[in-house]
Amino acid sequence: MKHEMEIITNAVQIIRKRTDFEPEIGLILGSGLGDYADQIENPVVIPYRDLPDFPVSTVAGHTGQFVIGMCRGRHVIAMQGRVHYYEGYSQKMITLPVRIMKRLGVQKMVLTNACGGVNQEFEPGTLMMIRGHINYSGSNPLLGENFEEDGPRFPDVSQIYKKEYRDSLRAAAAAKGIHLEEGVYMMFSGPSYETPEEVRMARILGADAVGMSTVPEAIVCAHCGIPVLGISCITNFGAGILDQPLNHEEVVETAARVKKVFVEVLNTALTEVL
Repeated sequence: MKHEMEIITNAVQIIRKRTDFEPEIGLILGSGLGDYADQIENPVVIPYRDLPDFPVSTVAGHTGQFVIGMCRGRHVIAMQGRVHYYEGYSQKMITLPVRIMKRLGVQKMVLTNACGGVNQEFEPGTLMMIRGHINYSGSNPLLGENFEEDGPRFPDVSQIYKKEYRDSLRAAAAAKGIHLEEGVYMMFSGPSYETPEEVRMARILGADAVGMSTVPEAIVCAHCGIPVLGISCITNFGAGILDQPLNHEEVVETAARVKKVFVEVLNTALTEVL
């Protein structure tokens, strides 16, 4: 606990020395969406490597830096590349950025990811607002000593993904001709993709999509009292739905193909929803 608090405190101090800008909205950008942060005006860029003992992203497509500034008239801080549980860090460590954002002023969070489809009605390229999640990762970011200043030992996680955000975004996107699905995201630890049997299990348990991120950050947002808008880009069908192998290149390619629409949805969220 002491080590984690030192990482948080050092990070906040370093960021505050570089800018007194106070962000209201946090953005955690998933695979293929990192360059959304390029829209941020007069950005202050803080590479993760500049923050002592901060977990560093090692996955292709995840740059690894905070970008702070104005975006669509809103005060934001973006994680241009998240850190994943499967990279070898604990879930407590990979969610320290959420606690840092809270201390910088963040009151609302947008979580994005690329994921596999379980609901066969959701074709690759579908954007799905997250209604709820299933944590099948085998861990929890709140294990260990509690961060008392952030929240209670046993936080309620029944309403992490704010319904009002989803309803407003669905209507605002529809007015622009963009259809958004809604569903349940199930997290596996990775880094191996799910087996066909696990995908069938996920469907039986009520999941619409499977992935390797987002859930730890969402849980810590709930602990910190930060409401969440979660959006998944379904980049491929889960294993066994189609008779073909899965690969990361397909994830990146599909995310790139729908990026223009995803960007429009995020812009809409910033200007009309949050």
